[in-house]
Amino acid sequence: MNTLIAIAVLGVIVLLAEIFNARKAIIPVTLAGLVATLGLTISEFGVNETHFNNMIKVNNFTVAFSSLFIVLTIFLVALSANFYEDKASKISDFISIKLFLLVGAVSMVSFGNLAMFFLGIEILSISLYVLAGSDRLNVKSNESGMKYFLMGSFASGIILFGIALIYGAVGSFDMDMIFEASNSATTVDWFYIGVSMITVGMLFKIATVPFHFWAPDVYEGAPALTTATMSTLAKVTAMATFFKLNMAMNGNMKFEYELVIVIVSIASMTVGNIMALRQNNIKRMLAFSGISHAGFMLMALLNLQNATGSLFYYTAAYGLAGIAAFTVILYVCKGKDNENIENFNGLGKRSALMAGILTASLLSMAGIPIFSGFFAKFFLLNQVLQAGWLILVIAGVINSMLAVYYYFKVISAMYTKEATEEATKVPFEFYIVAVLAIGLNVAIGLFPSVLMDLF
Repeated sequence: MNTLIAIAVLGVIVLLAEIFNARKAIIPVTLAGLVATLGLTISEFGVNETHFNNMIKVNNFTVAFSSLFIVLTIFLVALSANFYEDKASKISDFISIKLFLLVGAVSMVSFGNLAMFFLGIEILSISLYVLAGSDRLNVKSNESGMKYFLMGSFASGIILFGIALIYGAVGSFDMDMIFEASNSATTVDWFYIGVSMITVGMLFKIATVPFHFWAPDVYEGAPALTTATMSTLAKVTAMATFFKLNMAMNGNMKFEYELVIVIVSIASMTVGNIMALRQNNIKRMLAFSGISHAGFMLMALLNLQNATGSLFYYTAAYGLAGIAAFTVILYVCKGKDNENIENFNGLGKRSALMAGILTASLLSMAGIPIFSGFFAKFFLLNQVLQAGWLILVIAGVINSMLAVYYYFKVISAMYTKEATEEATKVPFEFYIVAVLAIGLNVAIGLFPSVLMDLF
């Protein structure tokens, strides 16, 4: 609760800073405020309480994921100063929207009531719609914003219809009562129809097969920093929320529902990886890679009681690797008309450190030791094996090997191709963000118990 208030107040302060012509203070003040909010959030570990008649819940799940979201937002805000330097008059708008997006993200993992859940998902979604189409003079950005708005609105409508059906069946939006209904033998059929509709809507938000078709176009057309936000913060928020919803709505998960999750997981991993092999644009490649990773994250739903730590570890590893990768992409593709892989030719000679960071982040996404991406996949596959789905484990291992090829396509371009342009200076904040993100990625890979033992 304190976290939500602190972030919302910080967003208002950023807007007020524009009124008082204090643009230069916006980024430092925002970063300081987020660091303080992170400390406030971490201090609530071990707390288990509710607010406003169970509208908001504070527990280790809420605190852990909220802390991760704040860390990712700190990195994204730190990158904003350089990225928006040619739009200095709009910096307060972009930063405040990111902060309000964070409010939505924290609300989505703090809810104890479906009304609060829907409020959070709409705050996050509307913020992303604006950011996706924020480059007004770029046709691709306009297309991206419109596609994302239309697809996101349809998904939100489906979720809202599902919530209405669940309310009709249970007579309450409260998650505790919904949990009781999901375990009752007398629950009416439209409760399960409502659960199915919410599931479909959330699969849209996470971008899994067969609801993935919007992601590559939106990722490619959106400004690169917005793509980074959607690929990391928005995706892990949606997955954490979907996991929490399933803990309440599927207390006794039926075999048919598990089978659907297995099929969607395998399809997402396979389609995502196969389509990524064909991409020449690195943002589209990472969009399909994200679809594949969403397939991996869905595995946590098959062992709801024991997979909380594994899911949190996976989202942290994926988010940090994504931030590090997009930092290098922002540096390499700044001022370019596209984000094609050819732009990375010879990066190993132009900037060895940035090339090394991108290599490390891609290796983590591929699941190569010593990076945390390897242990994240290992823990989830182990949970799936315990749940008895051997076929999903086999599919996960095969897809992990398949993903190595297209990640190495970028690595090969950096070290084996001749540079097509002269080296340019790397902004200091890019160095800091990239090194910290990949450093944290390696650290949790070396000491996974630090995160796994939080639950």
